[in-house]
Amino acid sequence: MTRQPNLLFIMSDDHASHAISAYGSRINQTPHLDRIADGGMRMDGVFCTNSICTPSRAAILAGTYNHVNGVTTLATHMDNSLWTFPKALQGAGYQTGMFGKWHLGHGPKHDPSGFDFWRVLPGQGHYHNPVMVQAGNSDGSSQIVERGGYVTDLITDDCLSFLDRRDPERPFALFCHHKAPHRSWEPSREHATMYDDVDIPEPDTFRDDLVGRAEVIQAVKMRMMDLDPIVDLKSPVPSGLTEDEEISWRYQRYIKDYLRVVASIDDNVGRLLDRLDDEGIADDTIVVYTSDQGFFLGDHGWFDKRLMYEQSLNMPFLIRYPARIEPGSTNDDIVTNVDFAPTFLDLAGVEGSPKMQGRSFASLLDGETPDDWPTSMYYRYWMHRDGDHLCPAHYGVRTRTHKLICYYNAPLGQPGALGPADPMEWELFDLVNDPLEVHNIIDAPEAAAVRAELEAELARVQAEVGDAPFVPQ
Repeated sequence: MTRQPNLLFIMSDDHASHAISAYGSRINQTPHLDRIADGGMRMDGVFCTNSICTPSRAAILAGTYNHVNGVTTLATHMDNSLWTFPKALQGAGYQTGMFGKWHLGHGPKHDPSGFDFWRVLPGQGHYHNPVMVQAGNSDGSSQIVERGGYVTDLITDDCLSFLDRRDPERPFALFCHHKAPHRSWEPSREHATMYDDVDIPEPDTFRDDLVGRAEVIQAVKMRMMDLDPIVDLKSPVPSGLTEDEEISWRYQRYIKDYLRVVASIDDNVGRLLDRLDDEGIADDTIVVYTSDQGFFLGDHGWFDKRLMYEQSLNMPFLIRYPARIEPGSTNDDIVTNVDFAPTFLDLAGVEGSPKMQGRSFASLLDGETPDDWPTSMYYRYWMHRDGDHLCPAHYGVRTRTHKLICYYNAPLGQPGALGPADPMEWELFDLVNDPLEVHNIIDAPEAAAVRAELEAELARVQAEVGDAPFVPQ
């Protein structure tokens, strides 16, 4: 009988693909993450279906879109009675452990389930000396644990301890979910002075004036000037700077701390990979590195995520499985986070749930793209005009060549979505001729046929996943 593979699923929070050297980053080196890509596959066409932490995590675990699993915003926590793929693995005899960021709610109805043991951060948690919550009380309630140290190191310590305690005769599924590099980007002592003597290059679109984009996009509060000098940048703004100089100064403060906390992730991924090598189980273990969504690293002048622009929409996805995946391979087919659950179960030989809306991409890992593989994906962000960033509610479709976004701009009574509603707006981008997404061609006469085609495709994919279009009153 062929042994079922182990699964090591490492997920960070807000780690953009273009801050990973395996993806050709101009600003970062990640040698240990690159080990996964070198020994396996770098996937370039992986996208989230809702670029915000809680909904993305629910989509990954349940294999369903957020209008189905009910986790549409940060304020809608996941019901832990829902079917999830860790429950399926646990039911099939896998040893399961979850450590790090959960961010799907807490309490009897929302704590992690489907795990033999778990220890997670309450909410966002802290970078230094974090309090954590774990399973353990006889009445089913959780325990509070005070930890001393740096959060990325501690999460990895817990994962290594799980490996120490496991039964080596049974497969394991280990979920290592890092808080970093989530705002407010607090480095470890070991990385606190990295980049002190260098200037990080600014993105090509750093000074994008957003002319021609939707009005609601021009109004979002994600510019460098929206960063808090003390909380985010850890320094008062120097006196005497022009506005242009201050924007550049803010970027350097922001991006250096972001890269410093990523460096801790990379080091700790190396610790986990070394353990697999030392125990001789690397060949039997599927290793995945991803993030719950992308992130703006000064692109279009922004930080944060939420929008359907590429840097926010695209997820890094590196996967190594020596028994099946050719080392150093790449794939650019369209995959979404809803597809993760059926893929992991397929690789493990475990039956899934008929409620899953995703599709296994195991064939892509073999280097084979089925003739009927999707050439478009559906996205929806529900959290209209949230209090911090004023990002608009929107949905859209991305194909291999174009992107159509409908800013329907209405809260629709969603928890965490605020008013007032705004007039509907649209954007259309030609990703072949305008990969930086700076030219909105929604009203260009020469794009009329493409717009009509994409509007039809949007209606098709929306109906396919069972979502409903917004109808203005």
